[in-house]
Amino acid sequence: MNTLLQLNTSIFAAHGQSTHLSEEFVANWRDTHPQAQVIVRDFAAEPIPHLTAERFHAFLTKPADRTDAQKEIAAYSDSLIDEIRRADVIVLGLPMYNYGIPSMLQSYFDHVGRASVTFKYTETGPVGAFPGKKLYVFAARGGVHAGTERNTQIGQLKNFFQLIGITNVEVIYAEGIGMGDAAKTASITKAKAQIIDMFAHAGARGRTNEVMAKAA
Repeated sequence: MNTLLQLNTSIFAAHGQSTHLSEEFVANWRDTHPQAQVIVRDFAAEPIPHLTAERFHAFLTKPADRTDAQKEIAAYSDSLIDEIRRADVIVLGLPMYNYGIPSMLQSYFDHVGRASVTFKYTETGPVGAFPGKKLYVFAARGGVHAGTERNTQIGQLKNFFQLIGITNVEVIYAEGIGMGDAAKTASITKAKAQIIDMFAHAGARGRTNEVMAKAA
């Protein structure tokens, strides 16, 4: 695994809890893959435009027939798709807003989910262009929703990434972080312990334990 794509979707950028957990994972990943490349896309720092009819038509128009404005729109979408193409591992920091995904994450999906580009329709259904990649999701929530009908985020994520061929998805939850300091600390500590387990056999355990001790 040579390239990791980190998607930070929190409106609070580096201050979001989902971003903190993603950063912790990525730091450990860097330790075990010192020669690898990390691509970071921060939606708060570089907002993803919402889909409009103009942008959608730019995607549908044949490259040779695109206007200059349409070429610019398509090139932006292509750059997002190229980041996925280059990545072996994708790390997604996922806050929950009003029981849903961040609106800019939906915009991201709208820019990278393109028929005949990232997936194609077949007689048996769509086939994605990016099989074999691994997706780690760090889901931070103020309440507790995993295992309930309110956990619609994860189903939506899995459906979308399956569309483009990514079916190997691991979700790490940090829930109840809005339910008082004790609940927040316990939840974050549990999530970081899961990160420890992921890297326990790769020499990163000590670094993560040190971070957890500082956070306790």
